[in-house]
Amino acid sequence: MAVFNERKAKKQLDQEAGKVHQKDVGDLLARQKAIEEKVHNSGKLKRFSSDVSLMFSMLQDYWKGNYREIPWKSVAAIAGALIYVLNPLDVIPDLILGFGLVDDAGVVALCLKLVESDLLRYAAWKEHREQEEDTWISQP
Repeated sequence: MAVFNERKAKKQLDQEAGKVHQKDVGDLLARQKAIEEKVHNSGKLKRFSSDVSLMFSMLQDYWKGNYREIPWKSVAAIAGALIYVLNPLDVIPDLILGFGLVDDAGVVALCLKLVESDLLRYAAWKEHREQEEDTWISQP
């Protein structure tokens, strides 16, 4: 039997997302570097590095008011998952070698599954915006 399964990941993600308020997004963005370092330096989470970077990019654009084409439920799920990763004393404490980040990876994976279409739309919007900026800058 799995130590941490999708049902448990969903329960944890729902709990964290349910606690997220607008102010929490700003607080989370202030901790971005710590979370990205934890993800990048972890064997279990490292494969999610680019996804976590995209999540933070979307949260930044949401926070600044640049991008609002995402439901609050998705914003809360992303913030909840990232807050969960930051917490070292979650369902399986991060200090337990070999298992400590299994739950973190499960919560991030489930979050990505739930908000995949929202993140893909954001990535397309961001790419289009960057192309427009490059075109505007390169014009004489």
